[in-house]
Amino acid sequence: MVPILPSYLYSTGQAPTITPGNSTDLTENPLLNQSLSNTLVYLGPTFAPPHQTPDLSIDPTVAQKFPESNCSDADADLDEVNIKVGLLLASKSTIQLIINPFMGPLTDRIGYHIPMCAGFCIIVFATSLFAFSSSFILLLLARSVQGVGGSCLSVAGMGMLADGYKEDKNRGRAMGIAFTGLALGLIAGAPFGSVMYQFVGKMAPFLILAVIAALAGGLHALIFKPLWVQTESEKGTPLLTLLKDPYILIAAGAICFTTLVIATIETALPIWMMKTMCASKWQLGTVFLTDSISYLIASNIFGHLSQKYSGSWLCSLLGMILVGITTISFGFSKNIYHVLVLNAIVGFSVGTVDSSIMPLMGNLVDLRYVPVYGTVYAIADVAVCIGFSVGPAIAGPIVASIGFPWLMAIIGTVNIIFAPLCIFLYSPPQQEDHLAQTGAKPYGWAAVA
Repeated sequence: MVPILPSYLYSTGQAPTITPGNSTDLTENPLLNQSLSNTLVYLGPTFAPPHQTPDLSIDPTVAQKFPESNCSDADADLDEVNIKVGLLLASKSTIQLIINPFMGPLTDRIGYHIPMCAGFCIIVFATSLFAFSSSFILLLLARSVQGVGGSCLSVAGMGMLADGYKEDKNRGRAMGIAFTGLALGLIAGAPFGSVMYQFVGKMAPFLILAVIAALAGGLHALIFKPLWVQTESEKGTPLLTLLKDPYILIAAGAICFTTLVIATIETALPIWMMKTMCASKWQLGTVFLTDSISYLIASNIFGHLSQKYSGSWLCSLLGMILVGITTISFGFSKNIYHVLVLNAIVGFSVGTVDSSIMPLMGNLVDLRYVPVYGTVYAIADVAVCIGFSVGPAIAGPIVASIGFPWLMAIIGTVNIIFAPLCIFLYSPPQQEDHLAQTGAKPYGWAAVA
């Protein structure tokens, strides 16, 4: 969606301005030509502006490369598109944020497999709706429905892993593998969307993803056979009790603020590249490859190491500081190569934090509460949703008012300021009555002592 939405929304908004005889005719306005050339990323023939003639797409003036100084003033309408893209990206996380507090206790009561199958079905519907949506309202509806399915899958999936792998080392390794799936989706998503959008049109990539989601849901149903409601033998800890735990809140905060970086970059970076770097069409999708690949590497390394050596707090602390410094550096980037390097560092840092904190949240429940995990991973997913909701929502207005570099400076500074709180995760205190009842093992510094 990231490389598709800006160009699609811009093209649908600009279509009425290029009718024959209009004073803004493309052949008479080279600046608009350059803007369209850099912004209509991989438009298929079905979704090209309705009044554009076939010869216009190969007009030499459209393909002309203008100096970088002209790109920054290419089109003021890009700021409006930035706000719309932010609203679309934020809508999923906002709905997911609302659903998660109900989904956590539900999975604790009925098990993980029925919500996961329901999530796959909802994702199939939402992705198909994306394919056939041709207006901003329908895209917003599809994105919101996607949030419901995302809540089912993420909460139930992480809870299922934590429940299936009780040992700290095995849990870290299993969640590292799960984050590999997330990273692979991020690696393939943007290039896949760009290429399919260019050669086949907007509808094709979403229909293919709907088929893949249907196959995944079918495989889950065949393997786990969730035919009956599964009742947990123990009642999980209430949501409000977990929300009052300062250690769980610190862990959730680390997830939230690092996710905020990713969400903000996804929203604001493509249009920043259009306006300041004369970015080519393919660059808007492939520029996110490096952060996905480095996320994949970090999640596999630190998911295991942080649990093996009880170093989740240290990995999170260093990861947040590094991601903060790198985010501030985005404002000084001058070309595509700078962005590729910075994205790689951001992906590695966020992968380090995620793969360290997610198993830690399960460990905190084992240490301090009843080992039922749906609710605590609903909190973790709420933290992710807040990041993906706030980031796109604030990116457009802040960029329009004070600029992209200041936006990156603010987000990076927030991460650096929050990072020292991860030190408190070094030795979370035990609840003696809980240890006596469950025989749970101490964690972190308490385990060493």
